[in-house]
Amino acid sequence: MGKVTSIANQKGGVGKTTTTINLAASLAAADQKVLLIDFDPQANSTSGLGKQKIYAGKSVYQVLLGEKQAREVIVPTELDHLWIMPSDRSLIGAEYELFSEIGREYKLKEALSVIKNEFDYLLIDCPPSLGLLTVNALTASDSVIIPIQCEYFALEGVSDFLGTMDRIRKSVNDRLDIEGVLLTMYDERTNLSSQVTSEIREFFKDRVFDTIVPRNVRLSEAPSFGKPVILYDIRSKGADAYLKLASEILDGKKGSR
Repeated sequence: MGKVTSIANQKGGVGKTTTTINLAASLAAADQKVLLIDFDPQANSTSGLGKQKIYAGKSVYQVLLGEKQAREVIVPTELDHLWIMPSDRSLIGAEYELFSEIGREYKLKEALSVIKNEFDYLLIDCPPSLGLLTVNALTASDSVIIPIQCEYFALEGVSDFLGTMDRIRKSVNDRLDIEGVLLTMYDERTNLSSQVTSEIREFFKDRVFDTIVPRNVRLSEAPSFGKPVILYDIRSKGADAYLKLASEILDGKKGSR
């Protein structure tokens, strides 16, 4: 059965979408069958994989509203083992349209239940908020990867997110776990990155991945070409970091804590 993992942090600009795209691609490169679910109305994972021109009515929005089955909107990518369930800006309205629905927290979980066994990993790119979309993602997930940037105020809002996870566990998903905390945007030239890294490791202990994602120009450039970094520049430090992260996850170093 496929493992569903949300990549989430209520704070924006932490490398959430970059992580989702490049971890998905790195797992696929390791011959794992991977489905990326773009659950952010900004649809950056969709465009970052070169899928911004999707046929009308073919997005996760239609799946949430019950207009399409999940399998009907899944799109292949350049990588043989990687597929995407694309998003578009219509997803903005989903929170309002589902607000009065009974069982609204379970919509994504129900949609994924019929395809979950067809993949090894299902990665959900969550929006930078704690609204109904994120609640749906966490309800559907087995685990969460929390990207945190190595900058000032890195832990700002993290306690709120952990509180949301705790409420989800108590109410709708008691198996939800932290897969790991990922340090991103590390700049080896500054003392600040080193200090923040120490703070985060002190706070989360052994839940922090060994892999640290550096600031990397090639990693930043890749989405504008609609490619994960391993297809854009496999020799870059960014590609190396996400391949190492995929290896950590496959080795199961941080799971079930």
